[in-house]
Amino acid sequence: MIEKKKQVKQIFDNIAGRYDFLNHFLSFGIDFYWRKKALKLTKLNADSILLDIACGTGDVAIQAKKMGVQKIYGADFSHNMLKLFNKKSKWIDGHLTQLVAENIPFKDDSFTNITVAFGVRNFYDIQEGFNSFYRILKSNGKATIIEFRMPSNKIINNVYKFYFKNILPVLGGIISGDKAAYTYLPDSVQEFDEKIDLAKLLRNSGFKEIKKYNFTFQTVQVLIAIK
Repeated sequence: MIEKKKQVKQIFDNIAGRYDFLNHFLSFGIDFYWRKKALKLTKLNADSILLDIACGTGDVAIQAKKMGVQKIYGADFSHNMLKLFNKKSKWIDGHLTQLVAENIPFKDDSFTNITVAFGVRNFYDIQEGFNSFYRILKSNGKATIIEFRMPSNKIINNVYKFYFKNILPVLGGIISGDKAAYTYLPDSVQEFDEKIDLAKLLRNSGFKEIKKYNFTFQTVQVLIAIK
């Protein structure tokens, strides 16, 4: 677990400078839609108090701000990601924290919403992370998780695997200078999809209602869990 924590931090510290460009380029820009749609389903509003875990450079927080959310906190284990977040989003100064999801230093019942976009896969203990989410959410608060998945359609699955295994690592490696980081991504997605039942783990943490949505040929899943 500790080894994974160090590995993930090193990967994202290394690729931080090219992270935004590669996210948008390698997803053909659809990642903007995924975030926007997920936050709309979450029904964020001006009264929401949002903690964005594994916030990266702040794309979820920026979208939430556009939707009227005023109280936004960003948290990530990568210091380099947080530095870029700060440059992109001056309006959120003072609300950035370097942490891991398994150990969140906020008081119980502090937030109405938690979001994690493509970050749960990198937790070193997902169950412990969800336990932390449950603790710091207010009653009826929501945890919104956006994550890749392997599509069930065989044709789409094969195309998806080919892109993830053969094209993404090469392009990602050339542009970022770190091929290992973009080899880790497809490997982690497939392993995650085969072994992890997010809905079950959320229920184990105490969430009472879980809604699940699939986007873009079932390549992306969104789970909204209510405390």
